[in-house]
Amino acid sequence: MKDLVRTYVGLLAGPVVLLVAYFTVPVGWFGPHHPRISWTAFGVLLAVLGAGVLREVRMQVLGQSRHPVPRILVLLCGALVVFSTAYLAMSKEPGELDGLVTKVDALYFTVITMATVGYGDIHPAGQAARIVVMIQLLYTVVFLTTGVTALTRQVKTRAVQRARHREQRDDRR
Repeated sequence: MKDLVRTYVGLLAGPVVLLVAYFTVPVGWFGPHHPRISWTAFGVLLAVLGAGVLREVRMQVLGQSRHPVPRILVLLCGALVVFSTAYLAMSKEPGELDGLVTKVDALYFTVITMATVGYGDIHPAGQAARIVVMIQLLYTVVFLTTGVTALTRQVKTRAVQRARHREQRDDRR
């Protein structure tokens, strides 16, 4: 029971902490005035998130992960925060992202891009913004799809285990 409570606390706490940090931490270090810091932080954070997803998938394949949902949800929220911060930083450069002004705009654009919906109210106009959008789309397809596949595999495995357990219980009667 304690393990289950810890799992659901992590499920709620991780994304909340990331989103609170996103909305409260200033992003003055990032943007066109600090390109080396911006691109380095962007690349390192995406690599860390990607490694986290790959680690979770590996643990799933080896059957070592009991509760992947909180970790994958935190990784997903981490990706949202990283891309939102990148878009917000790029919006400081005129002509990069038309229509993006606030942190909410950046988060909205990130979610819309991740969902591959694209309403057109905010759109990448500059080359750097278009490159980051392409990176986000590739990141979403490769890493997040891999994470969702791992979750689906776990759900399927647990369903099969429960069905076997029920069959064994019914056979004993």
